[in-house]
Amino acid sequence: MTRIYVGPTTLYALGSVGELDLLDHFDGRLVIPDVVADAVTTEPARSALAEYLDGADVSRAVPEKAHERATEVLGVATDTYEAAMVAGVLAHADPDDRTAAAVVSEDRRVRRLAEGLGAAVTSSVGVVTRAAAEDKYLSRTQAKRIVRRMDASGVVMTGEMRERVVGEIES
Repeated sequence: MTRIYVGPTTLYALGSVGELDLLDHFDGRLVIPDVVADAVTTEPARSALAEYLDGADVSRAVPEKAHERATEVLGVATDTYEAAMVAGVLAHADPDDRTAAAVVSEDRRVRRLAEGLGAAVTSSVGVVTRAAAEDKYLSRTQAKRIVRRMDASGVVMTGEMRERVVGEIES
């Protein structure tokens, strides 16, 4: 089963616009370790995350054996969200199955490491785009509105990037 480690940047981006439930459309087990959830301190994302975690079937566990190795790889303290996410990738990545572990984050360092360790990687915009694929969970119009709301709420997106994403949703 795929383990999908969601980072605080994605939780902030989707939580700020009230769209955390889009994470439920992944095939696999969502993992949001406590240290990741604790890193989301800005409202309204923090309250939205607390509400989401109350009702969602989300794992909070960090693989302990892999956690030590992750802190060494990253050169960080043990109680960081980066270490928790990379530990998940180290514990669950399979060189023969790139879908065994996944990371959803805007954090470039975490994304690069996760990719290098064999995990699939996406971002909050990827979550929205995926939900709109073939109008499966969202209409394309709804997806475009969400991306624009994320942009307006402070998710760092250039105008060119926003329009490229909106264009991808349309096709």
